[in-house]
Amino acid sequence: MFKSYRFIKPMSDINVTPFVDVMLVLLIIFMVTAPLMEQGIEVQLPEEKAESVNLEESFVITIKKDGKVYLKKQLIPLKLLESKLMEIFSGRKFKEVYIRADKGNSYGYVMKIMAAVKKAGITRVGLVTEYME
Repeated sequence: MFKSYRFIKPMSDINVTPFVDVMLVLLIIFMVTAPLMEQGIEVQLPEEKAESVNLEESFVITIKKDGKVYLKKQLIPLKLLESKLMEIFSGRKFKEVYIRADKGNSYGYVMKIMAAVKKAGITRVGLVTEYME
């Protein structure tokens, strides 16, 4: 009639399974978010209409869709671009160039032109775009 119950001894060990689960979740979260934090500081840039530039008075490099490069309106081979720019800007204190590139050009090709401009010692480079409202 009477059942004998054994008294259960209290467990003195800590159950670490939930702790390990939480640590693994945190590890995964940090592994996913760490590369995102390295890209830079997040800012909200202002939205303004760009100030127009008088290209008639400025020095313009034009890159046509077929890859031909023009200094002002004169065709020049890419190999001679750097030396020609050094010659033109050698006596000038303010060195500024605007690049007008056809949107059909590859990014790499435009960067090659910009590298030649930089090697020529030109400190300011602007990219010309169409004004959109």
